[in-house]
Amino acid sequence: MPHILHVTPEVLPFSKTGGLADVSRALPEALSRLGHKVTVVTPLYACVDRTKVRQVPAMVQVRPAGVAFDVYESVLPAGTRVLFLANDDLFGRPHLYATRDGDYPDNYLRFGAFSSAVFGLMRALRLYPDVIHCHDWQAALVPVYNAIHLDLFATVLTIHNLAYQGTFPPDVLPVLGLPWDLFNLEQMEFYGKVNFLKGGLCFADRITTVSPRYAREVMTPLFGCGLEGLLARRAGVVHGILNGVDYGEWSPAYDPFIPAHFSADAMAGKAACRAALVEKMGLSDGPGPIFGAVGRLAAQKGFDLLASVVPDMVALGARVVILGTGEALVEDMLARCAIPGKVTVRIAYDNALAHLIEAGSDFFVMPSRYEPCGLNQLYSMAYGTLPIVHAVGGLDDTVVDVDEDPDQATGLKFRTFTAEALLDRVRRAISLYGDPERLQKVISRAMAQDYSWDVAARKYLTLYEELLESRRVGQAQ
Repeated sequence: MPHILHVTPEVLPFSKTGGLADVSRALPEALSRLGHKVTVVTPLYACVDRTKVRQVPAMVQVRPAGVAFDVYESVLPAGTRVLFLANDDLFGRPHLYATRDGDYPDNYLRFGAFSSAVFGLMRALRLYPDVIHCHDWQAALVPVYNAIHLDLFATVLTIHNLAYQGTFPPDVLPVLGLPWDLFNLEQMEFYGKVNFLKGGLCFADRITTVSPRYAREVMTPLFGCGLEGLLARRAGVVHGILNGVDYGEWSPAYDPFIPAHFSADAMAGKAACRAALVEKMGLSDGPGPIFGAVGRLAAQKGFDLLASVVPDMVALGARVVILGTGEALVEDMLARCAIPGKVTVRIAYDNALAHLIEAGSDFFVMPSRYEPCGLNQLYSMAYGTLPIVHAVGGLDDTVVDVDEDPDQATGLKFRTFTAEALLDRVRRAISLYGDPERLQKVISRAMAQDYSWDVAARKYLTLYEELLESRRVGQAQ
């Protein structure tokens, strides 16, 4: 049974900016439950609760960067070992990657040294994984370092969002101990800069994306972010595996953040959650449906599109609740949409309120311009809150529209990224809400979907095993 080492820039419950942290906990834990030895390596940020970790008697030196890391560890409930690389000069900061003014300018050193230190950590602790599974650009140099150091390990690189690539001036290469001959069009050069993610995509043995459709989309100019040619050339090693849901955290049957529990067979608790949401968000009583939206308030997530239709939604009888933080321009657009009793916008990160919005809303709006996988549409289905999504990436993979396939429907989808198309699906949702019998059939079907991490983990295991077998055959030849 292979030992899998995950290298990730964030992992719950220690650090988080987005869904990557959820994946970096849930997938290793699912693999651990299946009986595998699993280790996670991540930075020790200032946000990590030091009472939850203990120091390991080891130190890792990274040359020529001149950086040293102390080592800490913790253990997740299913047995996954989490190792932290600690350097307060690099990671003891208020934020993980950036402030509102932009990225930390030394991110190349922070995550380049982190990636290099993974190999020193393995030597120091005598870790010998069969597969190193890396996540996003912050860990993408791991396959590069592996390749220039005799290709000792099988590597997998997962793209969680191709728009974030880690591009820096070319003179960072010698600082990070990487040879200048990597700075060429076929490997790490990207419009005159060094591209960390491109390097990882060139050298990783296997590449995965977080949904099957996104695996196809990244090979097109519309979604490839300049790397579509490289990914198309490597299409034979690109696989799309849909993210899962941690039903231990996201289940209406035992969610600690909601006032009443419920299930597909006993829905009374959802009405209590809806009433609690109305009270907490200051909504007026009324017969119309509640539309919720939670997420990073950014143009990529389509919140600007949502802002443009909120007045029309209210005119149709809807009430709207929106929660999140993000881009200042989008935050301001949404804040101006607030209408007492009708539209409440909360610019904040509030996990408990996010759970209540999932449980208490009737519909959940996700109008992303692009979406590698998406998790909130999966959470929404589990809570009987029908998702309204733009048909891209994992949103298209997971939601079946009420009109496109009525017998299999689990939500609503719009296929053109326009206000008119989104508003059309809102009108359709309101119409469906007025047909309680049909509405309940769609809700029951949505709640019956199984997107557990055990399903996804088995697909990753198949990928690991195929990769290891192919390397054995290659080495034998």
